[in-house]
Amino acid sequence: MPAAELLHAEQVEKERPSSPRGRERKILVRRPVADRSQAIRRVVQCLFIVLNLSLGFQFYLFVRQFEPGGQFRHLSRPAGVEGWLPIAGMMNLKYLCLTGRIPDIHPAAMFLLIAFLLMSIVFRKSFCSWLCPIGSLSEALWKAGRRLLRKNWTLPRWLDVPLRGLKYLLFGFFLYAVAGMSAETIRSFFAGPYGLVADVKMLNFFRFLSQTAVITLAALALLSLFFQNFWCRYLCPYGALMGLAALFSPARIRREPEKCIDCAKCTKACPALLPVDKLITVRSAECTSCLECTAVCPAQGALQFSFPRKRRLPVWVLAGGLTAIFLATVIIAKWNGTWDSHISEEVYRSIVPIVGQLSHP
Repeated sequence: MPAAELLHAEQVEKERPSSPRGRERKILVRRPVADRSQAIRRVVQCLFIVLNLSLGFQFYLFVRQFEPGGQFRHLSRPAGVEGWLPIAGMMNLKYLCLTGRIPDIHPAAMFLLIAFLLMSIVFRKSFCSWLCPIGSLSEALWKAGRRLLRKNWTLPRWLDVPLRGLKYLLFGFFLYAVAGMSAETIRSFFAGPYGLVADVKMLNFFRFLSQTAVITLAALALLSLFFQNFWCRYLCPYGALMGLAALFSPARIRREPEKCIDCAKCTKACPALLPVDKLITVRSAECTSCLECTAVCPAQGALQFSFPRKRRLPVWVLAGGLTAIFLATVIIAKWNGTWDSHISEEVYRSIVPIVGQLSHP
């Protein structure tokens, strides 16, 4: 073996049968370049968290000016907060499909839903591990739990499998409710007092948490310390939708058995608890394209995120593709004049104080 190759190769103690006659010793050819995927993903996660916090603060100031004691300053409403209205997005998407018209109320919710679905179809369920603030928080919690408790726990299979089905049942419930609505019903709902300020109701849920909500959120946070991605894995209906869309994606985590040294580091690193080291292609709807598995793989070319015919997708393509889909959707909607809701200040001035009184404990 040439000296240059000796610098990146070593004998691996682990062996596996290659034929009935005996065993073939595996050769580890180490990757010559350090993996940067997780550092890049952390940057994207942080940027999207900052974006959400910024939108939330702007929206809070916008709502506050219509409440008693608030100072009216003609602040503009950031339409991006509608990303937190997935049900409104589903309703408006159906309205678009039925009528061919873009809705006037909360259209950004629909555009963002379309963007996130497109991300899932192209890059699998990457929205959950790259952009979703709740997903990022959930990840931070289980990693904090691992540092504090030295480990995370795994539910037994007989309990894990049915619990994973809960998020699909929740999504099915919402899908059934939306499927039964006509275009006129959707239009009437958003034209009513509740539909007009559904975003304000969402904001006030977090501003004025009830005791039940506090207990529920605290329980979910505590469970997330012990179990990896507890909310995302078992209860998130939005994640269920993204997972179903991801089944149509050509992108996959693919393993090359002849280059794999069977160290099982990929399986240990997978937050979705998938047996990556036993698969040739990861097709599961639970895969979020987080690239944790490829990041820990020590063997050159053994595990990679790719399109069919082994066309590898570098991490910068994944990060850039997600960013491009997001920005293009927002820019096109704004350019067409269909991004913002057509709700007058008079409507907010008349309804917001009532909603605030109802929401305040």
